[in-house]
This record gives sequence, C-alpha cells and structure tokens, in this order.
Amino acid sequence: MGFLSEKPPFPCNRPVFCCILANTLLSTVPGVSGAGPSPEKTLLTPILDAELIATGAITSYPIKPNTPTGCPTPATITRAMMTLCNIPPLFINAGLRHTPTVPCYDVYGCAGEDPRFRDALPQVKDLYHRGEAIGTLLSQYSDLLVIGECVPGGTTTALCVLRALGYSASVSSSFADNPVSIKEDICSAALLRISSDGIKDPLDIVRYTGDPMMPVALGMIKSYTGNLILAGGTQMLAVAALSRALNFRMPYVVTTCYVRNDSTANVQHLAEQIRVRISYVDPEFGNIGHPGLARYCIGEVKEGFGAGGAMCLAHLLGHSPEEIRNLILSTVNAYS
Repeated sequence: MGFLSEKPPFPCNRPVFCCILANTLLSTVPGVSGAGPSPEKTLLTPILDAELIATGAITSYPIKPNTPTGCPTPATITRAMMTLCNIPPLFINAGLRHTPTVPCYDVYGCAGEDPRFRDALPQVKDLYHRGEAIGTLLSQYSDLLVIGECVPGGTTTALCVLRALGYSASVSSSFADNPVSIKEDICSAALLRISSDGIKDPLDIVRYTGDPMMPVALGMIKSYTGNLILAGGTQMLAVAALSRALNFRMPYVVTTCYVRNDSTANVQHLAEQIRVRISYVDPEFGNIGHPGLARYCIGEVKEGFGAGGAMCLAHLLGHSPEEIRNLILSTVNAYS
C-alpha cells in the first residue's frame, strides 16, 4: 500500500486536532499496559505525553519519551505533526488521577474504576453531555475534527465494551507480546457483571466497563457538525461501535498499519463488523534509519495519542510522506 490505504474523502480547511486524556485503574493491574515504566506510573502517561506535545519537552518528571527498549512514544510522532502543520493541539481532561501540567478543557470526570468489582463510570451521562457541549463549541470554528486519545489500559476497556455489544473482538496492545490472557480474564469478570444485571443500553455498558474517554468522544460525535476522524486503533473502534449502537452518524477511523498487522487483534475484521470506514497510515518506519522507530514494525507501541490520525492530517494538509517521515526522524533524534 502507499502512505495511506485510503484517503479520507473530505476537505480539510479549518482542522482541529484534539486528544482526550483519561485514566482507567485497569492500567495499574500488572501486565495490562506497557504505557509507562511501571503499572502505577501509567497513570502519569497522559499528562507527560500531553506536556511533550504541547511544549516539546517533559519537564515535570525525569523521563525520556522512549520505552525501555528505546522505542519512541507515539506522542513524539504527534508532536512532530503538530509542528509540521502549525496546529496547536487541544487537550480534554476526561478523567485523570493527577492534575495535568498543560491547559485542558476539563469535563470534571474521575479516573475509571476497575470494572471487575464496581461500575467503572458512575458519571457516564454527565461526561457524555459535557462532550456534546465541546462538540458544539468546536463546530463554530472548524470543519474537520480529529479526535485522538491517551488512555493507558484502554484496549482492555475497549475489549469489554466491544464484547458486551456483541462483537467478536480481539484488541491490540502497546506491548510487542499482547497480554491476551490477562485482558480476557478481566473481560470475563466484567461481562459477568453486565450479564447478571441484564445491561443492554450502550451508555450503561460504558458505565459498567468503559473508560472516561468513551462518553466524551460519543458526545462530541453527536454534536459536532463538520467531518470527523477518530484517530486510533481498537479503542476508537469501540467508540465507533458505540456510535453505531446509539444510531449516531459513523465517524471515519484512521490508525497505523502496525495496529492492522497485529496478529493478536482483528482490527480489519472488527471494522467490517461495525461497518465503519477505516484507513491505515504506513510511515515505513522499518526504512527510516532509527532502530527505536523500527520496533513499531515488530509490534511494539504500534499507535497512540492519535499518531496515525496526526500523520493522516498532515498528509491531508498537503505534506508529502517524505516531509512527514523526515520531521518524525529529526524529532525523535532530538530526544535520543
């Protein structure tokens, strides 16, 4: 395939790139998430990544934007694309455990609880309505909204939601070795609660087992009047599936080829089940000349913080694949 498997079929004159930041306590379960140096520190990842994208540096915590193996965080890719496009990113605090260090729209949510034992999001309807308000606001001055997310542990909440909606879903992971058995055990426990209580309504499913990003994104989909891209893999497919269940319009999904190529996930088949259009970005990191970026090709990290959608947006704005790759390389080299 080329740089984009399919070009989104709409103009891009006044785009907004936003990222929804949230926590789920599932990320603190050992082995669930690779988005942090330890399970507990995954709760800091959305804040540190947003700081990197907004300011070009992580200053509030002594850490480099790389995994222990030297694989650059996808936030460095998104940072490069915001610089290339000269677009100031917008952050939404949907429910963080810690106070963010960069300005955010705040919808006054809380971190998602562990769905094995209690409702994950008691505030689900409040978060949904506040997402609606943001979508209405952004409609005033943009014609394309690209929504990314940073929710460590979010592929596990996505698995729970997709299965509860009746989809045959397997989800990806930031780990090269997907911790499938851990996710399946969590999902089984969450689905048992849902089944025992006879939960069918989509927003109630999110209340039982989702994360704060989901209802905020759904509210934005409902009210935003321009074209809309969900930038992410299986987590955004879960949002698309919820949009389908609620009879909302279907957004366009963009992710990286590294998510599609994950043999432990069924991304393309899942998109077909949901009946949502999906496009894949192939930045050819295997040939870019950086050993850390090349690790994306063996399944490490794969996607995150809207990186695939950010690269797609840069391409829609007229930047060539070469420009995009060159700036990503120079950006990650600056953090080496």
